[in-house]
Amino acid sequence: MADNARAKRLADLIREVVAQKLQRGIKDPRLGSHVTITDTRVTGDLREATVFYTVYGDEEERKAASAGLESAKGILRSEVGKAAGVKFTPTLTFVMDALPDTARNIEDLLDRARQSDEKVREASAGAAYAGEADPYRKPGEDDTEADETDDTAK
Repeated sequence: MADNARAKRLADLIREVVAQKLQRGIKDPRLGSHVTITDTRVTGDLREATVFYTVYGDEEERKAASAGLESAKGILRSEVGKAAGVKFTPTLTFVMDALPDTARNIEDLLDRARQSDEKVREASAGAAYAGEADPYRKPGEDDTEADETDDTAK
């Protein structure tokens, strides 16, 4: 079993090699320049690597990029093997990264919260306090009311 530091170094190497090869070495038009490798994870035994990627474009371009990556998997694995110099080159699995969709969802939720806050701010613009602005007693204030309640409690 390999240590985590070695698996991390191999994952970083795989991410760099795959990204460089996609940018410069593979001439598949489905991949183009809109595929970005975001993360790579390697199992503890260094046998399998999961490569996360994003595609900037519509659903058609995502499907085409996925098919292009699957067809280039052998070339990419051989390049990783040359660069890594390990006894067994890990098998590559490509997974679409959900990070952009999650970020978009969070931005939508934040926009809704801002709109809700603005509605509350507009509704409370002319409002007044139900009692005093600060209902709490402060040290040094006249405590005549407190003395009167103490006398009636005796």
